[in-house]
Amino acid sequence: MTAVIHLIDTLVYAVRLSGVTTRRLATAYSLFQIISLVASTANLIQAPLLSSVVERTINTGLHGSPMALVESPFYQQQLQQLCKDIRLVIFSATAGTFLGVLATPAFNYIFTRVIFLFEEAGSIPRLIIFLSSPRLLARTLRKRPGYLKVLRSSLPERPRNIPLAFLAANTLVIGIWTTGVLSALYAGALLPDYRSTASLLSGLVNGVATILSAMIVDPTAAMITDQALRGTRDQQDVRQMVYYLCLTRVLGTILAQALFLPSAYLIKEVAQFIAGQAHYHPAAIT
Repeated sequence: MTAVIHLIDTLVYAVRLSGVTTRRLATAYSLFQIISLVASTANLIQAPLLSSVVERTINTGLHGSPMALVESPFYQQQLQQLCKDIRLVIFSATAGTFLGVLATPAFNYIFTRVIFLFEEAGSIPRLIIFLSSPRLLARTLRKRPGYLKVLRSSLPERPRNIPLAFLAANTLVIGIWTTGVLSALYAGALLPDYRSTASLLSGLVNGVATILSAMIVDPTAAMITDQALRGTRDQQDVRQMVYYLCLTRVLGTILAQALFLPSAYLIKEVAQFIAGQAHYHPAAIT
């Protein structure tokens, strides 16, 4: 599920390129919302599954040692295994992102044709009927260039014309978003008495990414896209931006491996502070 979520989140970059190519950016994003429903559904199922892994670790530790839970060597072994499991989840995010990068050129081509087909159909139900017809589907995909040709055409053909700070910020944003919830869940295992507090503090980590995204990543990407739509900027810059965004997204999921434990311990400390304040000042809660 993690791989599917990150694969779809990567393909959204191709949607921006398709929107600029067809000059139908609003339509492109609207159609992509149908595909993103798959990622949303996977997110709904993934969250309780991840929580159950943490709960199982805590419950196993409770039944496996008569000592204080956190001080128990047996529980420490369970924490090590949980750490490995979560790192595997982060790796699946990298794998899904990489698959999304490989699929981006072909998806861009197909999605561009679907945008025009949607204009012909006039509605989503009719579009679905069109795409379910082998004849119409073959017509939509006819004269499709070879994958290697499409992939080569997606590579930047000139020096980078995209701000370096924009790319660095996107790497950091993806890294934080990839590990935010996972770090909070692991912090709950490190602090089992206040695991609900720790789990709900994932916003503390993700908040940093949200600020960076709102101040640097999103405005810059929107500006480059709008300039290309107005004709004041070459469309190749959008293609180049998509290429670098895909690259930094992969790097961001790799960076998440390094951010995972520091973020978990930060959330643990904040949860302990909040729990201490609530204990000594219960009126503050009300």
